[in-house]
Amino acid sequence: MRSIVIIFLFCFIFKGFSQELNCSLVVNAQQTGNENFPIFKTLEKQLTEFINNTKWTNKAFKTQERINCGMVIIISEYSGESFSASLQVQSSRPVFGSSFSTPVYNFNDQDFSFKYLEFQNLIFNPTQFESNLISVLAFHVYMILALDADTFSEKGGEEYYKQAQTILNYSQQGNFKGWKLEDGLQSRFALIDNVLSTTFKEYRSVIYDYHRNGLDTMSEDTKKGKEAIAESLKQFQAMNSRRPNSFLLRTFFDAKADEIEQIFSDGPNVNIASVKETLQKIAPLHSSKWQNIKF
Repeated sequence: MRSIVIIFLFCFIFKGFSQELNCSLVVNAQQTGNENFPIFKTLEKQLTEFINNTKWTNKAFKTQERINCGMVIIISEYSGESFSASLQVQSSRPVFGSSFSTPVYNFNDQDFSFKYLEFQNLIFNPTQFESNLISVLAFHVYMILALDADTFSEKGGEEYYKQAQTILNYSQQGNFKGWKLEDGLQSRFALIDNVLSTTFKEYRSVIYDYHRNGLDTMSEDTKKGKEAIAESLKQFQAMNSRRPNSFLLRTFFDAKADEIEQIFSDGPNVNIASVKETLQKIAPLHSSKWQNIKF
């Protein structure tokens, strides 16, 4: 009987503390000319284990609920323990009633410099700066968690955005680029500042309506789902009138442009003219894709 209780408790603990992410991480060091150096493989292995084995929330995630995501670190230079790199981050989530996964987060972080000693301990502290390597990765982890939660419930990612903001605040002391206002309009600072600003309040509403009321509805009623997606995108018009071609709009359509083109290029029919007019106004950089919508 005691053995059964122990096994039960073990299973409960394992289930309760299941990690949140299923992350594929690649370190690409081709630009250095020394891509075969062992340190790069060690870094890749350590970061993969760090991201996938860290418990980022106090919520229980079943194995099938883990968020699929990918990170590619492109090392451009290194000297001793100092590295200069860029980081491409992407995440996706399944669409209800289908085998299809939809892209959610797509961010190219150009300001990623860090210090790393081979086999050093990688530890995340939610309230304290440990290193820029840890802070940048943790920031993007919480952005992945926040956006994913926003696709399932209205403003469901609030606590994760707040944690990303906390990371931003304490990481400014490290004097690495990407954490401050003066670091440009496409930085980590700009990203979290814009997401939480009332100037861009429609952004999170679109994230929810597009996914939950649109994509997740299509398996039961394709036309209804497509119409909901079209209506959700119209919300961007108010945001775009305040800040044309904003950073948030570009990040959204970097992730979604191909998907939107595909959705509205197939049946059943909806008001394509209205959809294309909306898209041309809010995302003119993708006009070639909108012109391909001819269904």
